[in-house]
Amino acid sequence: MLEMKNISKVVGGETHIHPTNLALERGSLNVLLGPTLSGKTSLMRLMAGLDKPASGSIHFDGADVTGVRVQQRSVAMVYQQFINYPAMTVYDNIASPMRIKGADNATIDREVRKAAELLKLTPYLDRTPLNLSGGQQQRTALARAIVKNADLVLLDEPLANLDYKLREELREELPKIFAASGAIFVYATTEPSEALLLGGNTAALSEGRITQFGRTIDVYRRPVDIVTARTFADPPLNTIALMKAGSHFTLEGKPVLSVPPHLATVSDGPCTVAFQPHHISFDQPNGSGDPLAVKTAISEIAGSESFIHVGFADARWVMLAPGIHDIEPDATLEVFVDTRHLMAFGPDGRAIGGTA
Repeated sequence: MLEMKNISKVVGGETHIHPTNLALERGSLNVLLGPTLSGKTSLMRLMAGLDKPASGSIHFDGADVTGVRVQQRSVAMVYQQFINYPAMTVYDNIASPMRIKGADNATIDREVRKAAELLKLTPYLDRTPLNLSGGQQQRTALARAIVKNADLVLLDEPLANLDYKLREELREELPKIFAASGAIFVYATTEPSEALLLGGNTAALSEGRITQFGRTIDVYRRPVDIVTARTFADPPLNTIALMKAGSHFTLEGKPVLSVPPHLATVSDGPCTVAFQPHHISFDQPNGSGDPLAVKTAISEIAGSESFIHVGFADARWVMLAPGIHDIEPDATLEVFVDTRHLMAFGPDGRAIGGTA
């Protein structure tokens, strides 16, 4: 188990990681999810021993490793910006951590070729990294991390430079590989969809703080605050400030949305209501009330779906609609919000009411 106890990171008087507690089990897949500069890489560098915390301590399997250098830890780390040895062949790059450990040649050859096959590198084993594409170089760095068989594997947005098909394959295969080894697997990403595809656990980060940690699907479905809900939304979370008044959420005294059963216990008064872009549509879902009249700002076609930006009162929302919808700006549309998936947050930003 990796335990971070009240650790923080301060650089030049600026706090990069606020006091944080986090415990990661062996054999677990853990996603660090947050926008750029939220603290994902800083947290990983502390886990690896590349940086020393300003306060707190880090323990691995019960031993305090706070001051232990990364070279003395069983850690493998892969960055988005790949790092390889330019004078070595792909084969030798992948084999390097096993040679350092003193593995025999037969074991090295078997594991190198196994990792190369998984990452579609077999035809390139005799090439040097400078004769590879960026994606092939990244795969070489990933293969080296796989054969290292480390206790802690840190992947910092490692698939960003790969083509779509290979990225999807590796998202499925990598967790299986590292989980089978009993390693602690930590994967940083800015993409909520990637966190959901990977599963496991997710730590949502914002401005150097972990706002929530738990099973990925639970963090997505039951965010503890609006910051976490926004971190786990792409396109952005749709929100609107309303009043809870009996069976309706109202705006200037007029009913806007019906209160679903899971939010019936919310006290009357001001709150922020939120919903995901795929929970607003042209079709009336079961349990939703009357349509809302919205005005379009722009319509973006993305293959088999469209992102339709609309305005309602002072709110600006995004609707993720299946199919192609080429809608002119300033058009008035009728849309429905699926109230079964509404979230509500109090004036302090904390979640209120139950969950759908």
